[in-house]
Amino acid sequence: MRVIGLMSGTSLDGIDAALVEVDGTGPDDIRIQVLHSLTLPYTDEQRRMSHDAIVAGSAEALCGLHADLGEWLAAGALAVCAGAGIDIATVDAIGSHGQTVWHRPPSGGRRGATLQLGDASTIAERTGRPVVSDFRTRDVAAGGQGAPLVPWTDQILFSVPDRTRALQNLGGIGNVTRVPPRGSAEPVWAFDTGPANALIDAAVEIATGGRHRYDRDGRLAARGRVDAALLEDLLRHPYFDAPPPKSTGREEFGRPFVERLVEVLEPEGDQDWMDLVATLTELTARTVADAYHRWVLPRGVDEVVLTGGGSRNPVLAGRIRALLDPVPVLDGDALDVDPDAKEAVAFAVLAWAHLRGIPANLPSATGAAGPRVLGSLTPGA
Repeated sequence: MRVIGLMSGTSLDGIDAALVEVDGTGPDDIRIQVLHSLTLPYTDEQRRMSHDAIVAGSAEALCGLHADLGEWLAAGALAVCAGAGIDIATVDAIGSHGQTVWHRPPSGGRRGATLQLGDASTIAERTGRPVVSDFRTRDVAAGGQGAPLVPWTDQILFSVPDRTRALQNLGGIGNVTRVPPRGSAEPVWAFDTGPANALIDAAVEIATGGRHRYDRDGRLAARGRVDAALLEDLLRHPYFDAPPPKSTGREEFGRPFVERLVEVLEPEGDQDWMDLVATLTELTARTVADAYHRWVLPRGVDEVVLTGGGSRNPVLAGRIRALLDPVPVLDGDALDVDPDAKEAVAFAVLAWAHLRGIPANLPSATGAAGPRVLGSLTPGA
C-alpha cells in the first residue's frame, strides 16, 4: 500500500510530506520504505495568516484558513509524488494530520477538545485520492488527551530488540515516547514535555521584526546569558508539575506567552533580546530534562534520540545532553528515517492503520478509555 503522510506542525514552518510504501497485515509484520519526503516551506504570508487565525481568528478567518490549508496540504501531496517520479494515481491513500489550531486537554472532570484544520475534501478533490484525517478527535471523545499520537508508530517502527529508547521530538512543542525493547510486554508511554521551539521562535521573530523566524544554529542563545530569576519563575508554570498523561500546544506556550513576557521585561538592545532567547532555550532544556528525571528515567532508558527542528540547535541539544548525562543522547539519524520526515511518516502509517481497521492510539499515553481506530475517511475520485 502506498500512502502519503502530511503534517503541519506547531512550529508553523511548512508542510512536511512523506510518500511511504507500507507492507504487512498488522503491527507485528509491518515493513515500510520511505520513497520520498520533503518540506514545502510556508511563505511569510502563509505563516502570518496561520498565526493570526490561530491566535485571534474570527470564525471567518478560521473558515478561510481551513480551505487554504487544504490547498497547501494537497500541494504537498502532489509535490512529494512529483519528487519521487510517481503518479499520484498509484497512491492508495493520504493521511493528513492538518494544523492544530486549538487543543484543550481534559481537566477537572471536563472532557478535552481539539481542532485540526486542513479541509480533507479539498485534498481529495485536488489529488483524487482517499484522505484519512481528523486523527485526534476519536481519542479525545474516548476521554483521552488526543496527543501524542505518534507513540503507536514509534513502537512498531523504532523499537529495537536489546534496549529501551526514549524518542524526544523537539518541534514547536516537545514530546517524548518511551519505547520498550521489541517483543516486550511493557506498554509504550508518552507525553508532551512542554515547549520546545515555539517560545524560542516567537522571541526571535519579535526581536528581529520578523526578519528571522528561528535561532539558526543557536547563535543568539550562545551569545546570551540565562536570567536565573526569570528561568525559575517560568519553571513554576503548573504544566511542568502535572503528571502524565498530559498534552499541550501553542494555546499555552505560543507567541502570546512571549508577548506577555516582553511587556513585563521591556528588553532594550541586542543583549537583552539574546538573554531572553538564551533563557527560553534553557527553559526548554530544563523542562525536558526535569520530565525525564521525574517520570522517564525511573522506568529505565538506555538511550535518548532527538528529532525535530530543535535537535539541530546545538545549544539546545547540548544542554539536553549535559542535563541527561550519563544517558547517551543520539541524533535522529539513529532511526534510519529522515528525522525531518518522522511525523509525516507516522501519519502515513496511521492512515494505513485506519484503512485496515487497526486501533492506533495508546491509552497508556493518552489516557483514553481504550484502543480506538483513529481518523475519518473522505473518498477520492
